[in-house]
Amino acid sequence: MPAWLQERRPDVLCLQEVRADDATLVALLEEALGGGWHVAHVEPTDAGSKGRAGVAVATRLDVAGEPRTTVDPRFDGAGRWVELDVRAEVPGGAVTVVSTYVHSGEAGTPKQDDKMAFLDAVTARMAQLVQTAADGGPQALVVGDLNIAHTERDIRNWKGNLKKAGFLPEERAHLDAWAAQGWVDVPRALAGDVDGPYSWWSWRGQAFDRDTGWRIDSQWATPGLAALASTAVVDRAATYAERFSDHAPVVVTYGG
Repeated sequence: MPAWLQERRPDVLCLQEVRADDATLVALLEEALGGGWHVAHVEPTDAGSKGRAGVAVATRLDVAGEPRTTVDPRFDGAGRWVELDVRAEVPGGAVTVVSTYVHSGEAGTPKQDDKMAFLDAVTARMAQLVQTAADGGPQALVVGDLNIAHTERDIRNWKGNLKKAGFLPEERAHLDAWAAQGWVDVPRALAGDVDGPYSWWSWRGQAFDRDTGWRIDSQWATPGLAALASTAVVDRAATYAERFSDHAPVVVTYGG
């Protein structure tokens, strides 16, 4: 990852499944790109989330106010949601950047019930954020590992996953609701009606080599920000051996 950071040098970096403490995260950023970072980082405290969650927004742009970490008090210990207001030349003068991790779930189990409850809370918060932008406040950007493939274009083996977590109708309905609220799935909007581009591949078998993937990582933007998006790229590793994660970074350029 340090090599990728040095090559891309992002203005804003959103991370999920961080699995590190504040000091380790800041040290990694400073080693790769130097100092001056504003970091909003939430570590999980729930027993079931430790080592599996944790989200962060990091930027060297100016920020406004303190990070917000509550999408719903029920999930305060899960390490799945953090917001940071970043000043930018956009309508509203700032962007509320959200990094979120939606855990994978498991159909027909309490894990899936928890996932659906979290999605309910996320959808409610996103309705507030998009309304704030419409009223002249900050634009918003929700970036995350959603663990949901929205449509058949977003998963290679969609027929084999119709009854599995990650492609259940009730999960996909939440993404439909975000679109109905006015949010734009920016990478999909720029890619058009094509398969993928996928952002996650299993470590097992030849999923990566055969591009048998899922598009479960994305950036959902309010309309004023989405209109400024010019490019979206999935930084897929050249080979299996060069991967630093089972996910690949999704990089979007807003503005020129």
